[in-house]
Amino acid sequence: MAATPAPPQAPPKPTWDPRRPQPPFPWLRPTIRIRLTLLYGGMFLIAGILLLSIIYLLAAQAISTGNQPLFKIVSFDKLQVSSGKCPAINTTSLPLSDFNDAIAHCVDQQRQAALDDLLSRSLLALLGLAVIAFAFGYAMAGRVLSPLGRITRTARQVAGSDLSRRIELDGPDDELKELADTFDDMLERLQRAFTAQQRFVGNASHELRTPLAINRTLLEVHLSDPNAPVELQQLGKTLLATNERSEQLVEGLLLLARSDNQIVERKPVDLAEVATQAIDQVHAEAEAKGVKIRGERKPAVVQGNGVLLERIALNLVQNAVRYNVSEDGWVEVNTEVQHGQAVLTVTNTGPVVPAYEIDNLFEPFRRLRTERTGSDRGVGLGLSIVRSVARAHGGHIAAQPREGGGLVMRVTLPL
Repeated sequence: MAATPAPPQAPPKPTWDPRRPQPPFPWLRPTIRIRLTLLYGGMFLIAGILLLSIIYLLAAQAISTGNQPLFKIVSFDKLQVSSGKCPAINTTSLPLSDFNDAIAHCVDQQRQAALDDLLSRSLLALLGLAVIAFAFGYAMAGRVLSPLGRITRTARQVAGSDLSRRIELDGPDDELKELADTFDDMLERLQRAFTAQQRFVGNASHELRTPLAINRTLLEVHLSDPNAPVELQQLGKTLLATNERSEQLVEGLLLLARSDNQIVERKPVDLAEVATQAIDQVHAEAEAKGVKIRGERKPAVVQGNGVLLERIALNLVQNAVRYNVSEDGWVEVNTEVQHGQAVLTVTNTGPVVPAYEIDNLFEPFRRLRTERTGSDRGVGLGLSIVRSVARAHGGHIAAQPREGGGLVMRVTLPL
């Protein structure tokens, strides 16, 4: 007869608990509240003991001084009394009642002098202990709260998009260390998210640019055929323009995504040189539209990425040329140093821009009263890229309508 199989046993319970281990006596944890309580309570106790000790010594000295005799008997034959502290009893013809009154008055004066001396010295001791207590308390508070300064400095560095920074706070397992560890965990997740975003942007841009480049090559090959019908050539030119626009859009999105991060490698870049190169690239388009480019470009050297800074100047000058008037238009490009900052200013004539539309110009794919497709004025990412690059360099861009039409774009960067 076959043996009955044993019933299946439950799997063993895991021995590792992913939750944070709890100490056996949580009330013994050296928290900030307990440490501050012990610190300031101990300081108060020590200060009280010192103050009581000083007052005790002063009181003992005052009592010792007050117990000294007020007078001394010079002779028993003919009662003569001499006193340096009570001159009123030095006379020999003083009646007994007056003698007693003078003695009582002198005792009161000596007691009052001893009390006044005790009070003045006690106040001086209290003042000295207060100064010492405040200085010691300030030093100890700075020592206890020093991790907060470390957390603040790390947060300020992270605010500049340097997500590789960590606090790595050591010391007792208190609230500040728990806060620092939580902050480090958050930074770790943010860094992974941004790294994944960069990887996705790079892969997506590559996957998008490859077919667009293939399409452009095929269209150019077909357009180079002299026997192609006119309708086919016109369609090829339209498709080629659309393909070129798509390439610009992909490049703009890639640049916008990359410029949101901090500029790690910084080199000296002269805004005047950058602006001059941007003007040279837009010069032909400006001549075709009848727009004159002028301005004074003074040296203004900043620390940053030359390619991205050139993109700032190029986008601003291109927008100033493209969004201009049809006759007697001009663009003014100036660079200078003001109040310890490098300033790039691009001013242009053009249509009147309402003040409430200024903020919308910096949003992606937003244009001023133009259609989203079929326009030769770009893909709507120019000013978004400018703002993103300026922020990555620690600067900012401000725009304001120009009286009579057009805009004044002002980019400020730290030196």
